[in-house]
Amino acid sequence: MTNKIVIIGAGSTNFGLGLVGDFFKSKILSGSTLVLHDINSDTLKNTHKIANDYKEKLGVNFEIVSTTSRAEALQEANFCLISIEVGNRFDLWEQDWKIPLQYGIKQVYGENGGPGGLFHAMRQIPEIIKICEDIEKICPEAFIFSYSNPMQRICHALTTRFPNLNITGLCHEIASMSRQLPTLMETALENIEFEAGGLNHFSILLRAKYKDSGEDGYPFIKKNFSEYYSDLVNDHEGFYSNPGAERGLFFELFKQYGYLPITTDSHLGEYLPWAYSVVDHDGILDFYDKYKKRCLSFYSNDGYDQFFDMSHPEPHERAIPIIESIVDDSNMLEHAVNIKNDNFIKCLPNDVVVEVPATINKTGVHGKALEDYPNSFGALLNSQVGTIQLTTNAILNKSKQEAKYALLADPIVGNSNTVESLLDTMIEFQKEYLGYLK
Repeated sequence: MTNKIVIIGAGSTNFGLGLVGDFFKSKILSGSTLVLHDINSDTLKNTHKIANDYKEKLGVNFEIVSTTSRAEALQEANFCLISIEVGNRFDLWEQDWKIPLQYGIKQVYGENGGPGGLFHAMRQIPEIIKICEDIEKICPEAFIFSYSNPMQRICHALTTRFPNLNITGLCHEIASMSRQLPTLMETALENIEFEAGGLNHFSILLRAKYKDSGEDGYPFIKKNFSEYYSDLVNDHEGFYSNPGAERGLFFELFKQYGYLPITTDSHLGEYLPWAYSVVDHDGILDFYDKYKKRCLSFYSNDGYDQFFDMSHPEPHERAIPIIESIVDDSNMLEHAVNIKNDNFIKCLPNDVVVEVPATINKTGVHGKALEDYPNSFGALLNSQVGTIQLTTNAILNKSKQEAKYALLADPIVGNSNTVESLLDTMIEFQKEYLGYLK
């Protein structure tokens, strides 16, 4: 069967071409049609040209089409991959991050958690709901993979609004385990079995063991932890040369809870009220500046060449092996997917979207229960539940009052007196996107 795979947001800096390059490496999906869709006709045209040029150069068997019409793109789609950003990403991100600081709210980054995560969500979710409304009408059986941030809040809103759609959130961060664990455990990745979970950008390594001996890997992780994370520095690309971006927070969380976070960046600090006091602020700013520069100069520097290097067959994006496993009915184990809780993490309510391992086959993505989840860390996860739920309510009900409640429920917010003024200011600054709140 020929598969039709729709990439929504295909004109974005990394997402579109990164996915196309990954699909080109897939033998199982060879012969598929890749539909590139974006509302920006200029960036879409650029992505299509580059993708088509590499298709001819590499001689791969994929049909590539592009369209600015979502209705046209979704006709008979089997898989829909969504990664969009509403408005100017970095200008708005900096407002989300820095304006709350002026109101005395000490938040880290402000992309996914904290007040910044709320404002980001309230811009993103209404547009993604429109996309899913079209999917529900045109191709309701399609498998949907959402990459957009803030993932916790987006996926909760989508699974609440569309309970019958096949929605899975995917994030890169679990890949850091494959980089960290071989060094920490002093063995090859192929000899490591591990299990992790929590909420997106807020997950921990629960268990790790050696396949050959069955021995627990955590004693080795603890032995090597300090030396491994002490020498981390930013490299010129805006990534950490030895993965593990947030040293200050990593050390504090590991000291207090004894668990290794799966993330290698500072997003973890967006959910913890005490994170601001321990994070490496210089490292965060340095990383952000280099990441912004890299993204904004992406096309001019031919940065997309890396995506089409066929000598490295492993895909950058986990959506590709997941789709392969659905097509091939292979029952593959995937280490981290974001799906609605079904007692996978018992200390969290079932309407929340959790990040857990899953088995993938022709019927879809099937989460695995994480037994004996630590109550100590589970309490931190639960501190996000009310904010997530109230964010969804605010958006679906277009309610400014419920947006205020979401802020008041957020553990990052330490002063109720500033909340209303902050909300009014952000609505004024971003009225093009938040003006629907009444």
